[in-house]
Amino acid sequence: MRTPRSTRSTRSARPAGILAGALLAASLALAGCSADGSGGGDAKAASAADAARPGAAGGAAERGKAARATPKLAPDAIIRTASLTVEVEDVPKALEVARTSAEGAGGFVGNETTSRDADGHEHTRVVLRVPTEKYDEVLTGLQGTGRLIGRTAKAVDVTDQVVDVDSRIESQRASVDRIRALMGKAAKLSDVVSLEGELSSRQADLEALLARQASLKDRTSLATIALSLSETPVRQADDSPGFTDALAGGWHVFVSMLRWIALALGAALPFAALAALVALLWRRVVRPRLPRRAESGEAMTALGPLPSARPAPDSAAQAGEGGRD
Repeated sequence: MRTPRSTRSTRSARPAGILAGALLAASLALAGCSADGSGGGDAKAASAADAARPGAAGGAAERGKAARATPKLAPDAIIRTASLTVEVEDVPKALEVARTSAEGAGGFVGNETTSRDADGHEHTRVVLRVPTEKYDEVLTGLQGTGRLIGRTAKAVDVTDQVVDVDSRIESQRASVDRIRALMGKAAKLSDVVSLEGELSSRQADLEALLARQASLKDRTSLATIALSLSETPVRQADDSPGFTDALAGGWHVFVSMLRWIALALGAALPFAALAALVALLWRRVVRPRLPRRAESGEAMTALGPLPSARPAPDSAAQAGEGGRD
């Protein structure tokens, strides 16, 4: 029995359609894989480039983490300082009491300076560092060692600074860790050099922040007390002048006047000496060599002596002569 021609053509067309569909599916799958591979490679290259660029991805991650992080408030972030001036009978004994009080509270003694004046009185200035929770107690005890002359106290709130430094330290540490991770994955020498420079810069910033954090912690955890101990009694100044002040002022004016007179005489002495020398030369050298004048006392001129005037006749003589006539 012969199979119809249409049936044979239908059966032969089915395998061809199946093969064509399979080839089309395979080509589409290959195209998708190549696209995914190229896209993933481009994305990885772009992310690596962005990460290698200093401050690009790291800065975005830092800003995101800083936005999500909740800052922790630092309790008792207050810097306390005080200054005391106390008059005591025995300075070494009072200094020992202050040192024992500071060390007993868990603190220590900082700078210490001791001196004596012309009268033999001893003066000591010492800096005490005590925990902030023992600050008021130690301060009260130091005031009772003698007669209080002066006291100043100051408290500065640095909570904002402490919170800011702590937050910046966390972000800087995360940034340093990311740079180190990128250095382990970098393949190009230029990327390694750039990352090393960025790592050095960020480590320097981190060390500066850590030093500032340590300074703030030291100043907020330990209060500073500057204590001055003196044996010299404090005298009250009297502004009204007395007899002694007037006498001292007059003596000062008199001494000043004598000093000015002495200065004036000292300034005129060279001129007086020169004038005396000129007068001596005139009398001893010049004057003896001048021509002597006539002893008769006649006045001398350039043309000769002037004629002397004859004396007028006596009136009595004239009267006698007239009688005779």
